[in-house]
Amino acid sequence: MLRDSIDVDGRTRTYTVVGGPSKNLVLVFHGSKQTGPKHRDFTGAIFDTLPAVVVYLDGYRGNWNDARRESGFPARVENVDDVAFTRAVVARLAVSHGIDPARVFGVGYSNGGQMVMRLAHETPGLLAGATVIAATMPEPDSFLLASAPPGPLPVLLIHGTKDPIVGYAGGEMPWLTRTVFKVGGRSLSMPATAAYFAARNGITTSPVSTRRPGTAIETTEYRAQGHEPVALHTVHGGGHTVPGPRRAPAAFIVGRTNQDVNTAELITEFFQLMP
Repeated sequence: MLRDSIDVDGRTRTYTVVGGPSKNLVLVFHGSKQTGPKHRDFTGAIFDTLPAVVVYLDGYRGNWNDARRESGFPARVENVDDVAFTRAVVARLAVSHGIDPARVFGVGYSNGGQMVMRLAHETPGLLAGATVIAATMPEPDSFLLASAPPGPLPVLLIHGTKDPIVGYAGGEMPWLTRTVFKVGGRSLSMPATAAYFAARNGITTSPVSTRRPGTAIETTEYRAQGHEPVALHTVHGGGHTVPGPRRAPAAFIVGRTNQDVNTAELITEFFQLMP
């Protein structure tokens, strides 16, 4: 494990590198009020098991500038250039670790998921795939990049139906989220978020939903020949958590952690990551 830093836009930014050697690079963006190491502990370090060089990036004062118009935390208020930070880390690891710049994948949880969605809209070609956990697409009036042109990208979405922080059904952010995490505005439901990314990928066929036997996981897939796929794993009864072997702390706040599946395995399977 390597802790490192890089200067971007007049600020010293930090990150943690684990795993490798590999041509694949996975960028992990933590949730509000976390750091890379805290998110690694929060998830039981399951992303360490990915067949990739894995980087846990640290947000500015616990958050990412996620392009939500109504967000009120310092990264957003001070307009911190997290896009430049991301690009700088990718460029450095291409040299230091020999990763393939065409094999960069973003994984984001909560506010980090919002950051991955920002990258998907603002930096076409930077990511080879995006995983968004416990975050939904902002409604156009709440998203600063609502006019971004479509950019085909495989997208994997994971969300619990009992998420008390970012509601599966969308709408206005809950009081707790607005007050404690300083995130406002309105968002699409998670199914509408999946449909939104499918439309950006040019998919016009109807999705297919299946239930994983013996689990609380319902998988809805948007696929069409010649188009990048979108998949939504709906975690019935799941909270604002990352499915896997480690139960998230403070379940009375974030809700239940589903242990039927391992999120790292879902990512490996969907993006066909190879060692």
